[in-house]
Amino acid sequence: MEDWRGAIGEERSGMNHHSEMMRLMSASAEVSAGRLLHVTLDFHHVSTEMAARFLLLLVALAPSVGWAQNSEVSVVLDGTTGKLSTVPERREDAVAWAVLKDAIQENGWAILELESNAKYNDSIQAYAAGVAEAAVTQRLMYMHWMNTMVGYCGPYKYQTPYCERLRNYLEANLAWMQEQMEKEQDQDYWHQVRLALLQLKGLEDSYSGRIAFPQEKFDLNPFGFLLFQLGGDLEDLEAALNKSDATRELGSGSCSALIKLLPGNKDLLVSHVTWNTYQSMLRIVKKYTLPFRSNPSGEQGWVAGSVQTFSSYPGTIFSGDDFYILSSGLVTLETTIGNSNPDLWKYIQPQNSVLEWLRNIVANRLATGGSEWANIFTKFNSGTYNNQWMVVDYNKFNAGSPETPRGLLTVLEQLPGMVITADKSDLLYQTGYWASYNVPYFEQIFNASGQVDLMKKYGDWFSYSKTPRAEIFRRNQTLVQDLQSMVRLMRYNDFLHDPLSRCEGCDPKQNGENAISARSDLNPANGTYPFGAMRQRQHGGTDMKLTSYEFAKHHKMVAVNGPTWHQVPAFQWSTSPFSNLIHMGHPDLWMFSPIVINWD
Repeated sequence: MEDWRGAIGEERSGMNHHSEMMRLMSASAEVSAGRLLHVTLDFHHVSTEMAARFLLLLVALAPSVGWAQNSEVSVVLDGTTGKLSTVPERREDAVAWAVLKDAIQENGWAILELESNAKYNDSIQAYAAGVAEAAVTQRLMYMHWMNTMVGYCGPYKYQTPYCERLRNYLEANLAWMQEQMEKEQDQDYWHQVRLALLQLKGLEDSYSGRIAFPQEKFDLNPFGFLLFQLGGDLEDLEAALNKSDATRELGSGSCSALIKLLPGNKDLLVSHVTWNTYQSMLRIVKKYTLPFRSNPSGEQGWVAGSVQTFSSYPGTIFSGDDFYILSSGLVTLETTIGNSNPDLWKYIQPQNSVLEWLRNIVANRLATGGSEWANIFTKFNSGTYNNQWMVVDYNKFNAGSPETPRGLLTVLEQLPGMVITADKSDLLYQTGYWASYNVPYFEQIFNASGQVDLMKKYGDWFSYSKTPRAEIFRRNQTLVQDLQSMVRLMRYNDFLHDPLSRCEGCDPKQNGENAISARSDLNPANGTYPFGAMRQRQHGGTDMKLTSYEFAKHHKMVAVNGPTWHQVPAFQWSTSPFSNLIHMGHPDLWMFSPIVINWD
């Protein structure tokens, strides 16, 4: 691959291909291709033995860990027998098709293209899309599970009170959603929920080697690959369900984002930096082309967001960061604001609730504008994965025009029991930028979330306008003139020299958390810190994604994976304080340059 000034997709000579991943056996199931099948969820009780079997299945299906891997698969339907199967090639008659280009050791990224065939009904498309994705990413799914999720609620900790409460919540929530699907009300919404669950079912079945399209009932293992989807939701479910060993540090940041008008309004750049644990850095940029109908009848045509490009993870059918470029002309992204007010956890209930990962998928598929996106997303607020969402509508942008277009930037903030939305296009055009850094903007959300008490106890670090990233963005956004300078800002971390990176309650004063792209691993282990986010952790800015008005038209982005390294030492597992942590499939040294993700 070339650096970020080149285009991705060109084959490099000398790529080291080790053994191919273990091929899935194609168990098949009866399907009816001529009608839209009704899907029912049967969320059975999962015993300790079943959880243990799932872990053993992961180990049994573990492919060999090699370097680069390119693979392609089609999911085809036998018109005579009605059976689905996979073939290792591109077929024009395929129900779904996927190709993976794995260059993680070269540039930090694997690239997945996934497409389904509009000639088939939506249910079969969705299931086959999950089958195809798992078939080409199985090796990465296994390693990512081992790096990030193995042992979570099973098999040996399964019977802890928290895991029982979590299982009960998930069972009740899926049962309630099934009731709503059967009522056939708001069919546009529940059709997309059903398709997302079918896609997840296909992913799970394909990984385990039993492709069997569900004609009636199917179950999802609550502690299987559903956990990959629940990553953000789990942060709040752990608190609401009283997990005794919840690990989220007070003040822990989760992402930086910037929407920047270039001088003369000549372009509008949108960028996002994920903050996460370093064990999570096995990454895939995905392009989904899923021409689903807007509702079961198909009378309203295809969804607006049928084509989506997003940064993601193995085994995850949405972004999770989140950062999306959509065929509707929208770019959607978020940073987490969290909730520090325990009085709000009472609003987290399994009924009248759709978890955030599903609401995210539905809104991205159906919405044609920022206001509509917010209305769809607000339905059935789960109170989990509480974020500040930004929806940029490039359809509204007129390059070079001084006029403020209504609906260009929609901002939404969520807490348990509360969602506030507003058009902030005017503020974007007044100041030239909108920055997001894990602190609520809306006063009502800020006050309700517990931020006021945190400010009183710890000072301006928890304020909206004086927290270090707010001040760094305010100072440095004026330096952004083009894509290159935007990349520099989003990868910025000069904590040893920048006075805005000081932590008055810390010893030493300069802190790697206080930057646009954090490097908490560089904080001394023996330092003194007022709260957990400031200490040494295997946590920081783990990537950067950036798009522009012209790039978004072609679903293109500039992307770099791994902790920032231009102003600080590059992260290297073997020399870090965290070398004993499992990091299967990772490069040892994370020193990659940005690349352009180009689908041409």
